[in-house]
Amino acid sequence: MKDVATPPNYEAMAFIGYDNTSERYVIHWIDVFGGRFSETLGYGKRSGNAIQFIFEYPDGPFHNTFTWNPESKTWNFMMEQKDQTGKWKVFAEDKLVRP
Repeated sequence: MKDVATPPNYEAMAFIGYDNTSERYVIHWIDVFGGRFSETLGYGKRSGNAIQFIFEYPDGPFHNTFTWNPESKTWNFMMEQKDQTGKWKVFAEDKLVRP
């Protein structure tokens, strides 16, 4: 994944697999922010065309929902985090397309 800036400001690779024992998906997100942020795995369950991954960070949980759009063959990512009052807030949304 790369953003549309030239040169890109953000690049990442997401490695996704399925854990048969726990019956959930696992994701390891490796990005340009460095190894410190790459040490946490996310876990998720599939519902239709979406998988919501949950990351348990020390400063609170973070959700990243991947939704496949078969008509356009694109992915939407919606990232959410809890604010200090405990409400979920959208952190960012991305649409992934092939170059």
